[in-house]
Amino acid sequence: MPDVEDAIDDIADQWRRERPDLGEEGLAAMALFGRLGRLAQVAGPLVGRTFARHGMGTGDFDVLAALRRSGEPYTLTPTALARTLMLSPAAMTNRLDKLEAAGRVERKLDPDNRRSMLVSLTAAGRELVDAVVGEHVANERALLSVLTAADRARLDTLLGRLLAGWSETVGGDH
Repeated sequence: MPDVEDAIDDIADQWRRERPDLGEEGLAAMALFGRLGRLAQVAGPLVGRTFARHGMGTGDFDVLAALRRSGEPYTLTPTALARTLMLSPAAMTNRLDKLEAAGRVERKLDPDNRRSMLVSLTAAGRELVDAVVGEHVANERALLSVLTAADRARLDTLLGRLLAGWSETVGGDH
């Protein structure tokens, strides 16, 4: 039971009254998934506000950050980017079209494989992602400041364990 009662508790209490056969363990699971879902709904816009101030969305930042993290020459194939970001090829193409039009990435033929393209950060794209990532990390730290350092570490461990346990179920490393 969380320290503060919320709408999720109200929902669980209603199910507890109407369907006591669901059991406390089942209702606790329902409440946890309810909180995870609500957390995702609330966190997305709070995290995305940093990117919006710089004229981009979370997906744009994800592409620029993946290229920046790859190290010099900040170049990957569209396939590698799509795999890293867990996107379909069509979704990756749409993001790259937008970022290329904005001058943040460039696409060129791979000199080692003329059937393949390479995507690289432009100087403007690198400058942007380097500026935004610091703000992004500060924003995330502020959002998590309601938890102690020990709470954050424990939550990270538990969520990592949960994702690892599910990776076999969904057939991949998430």
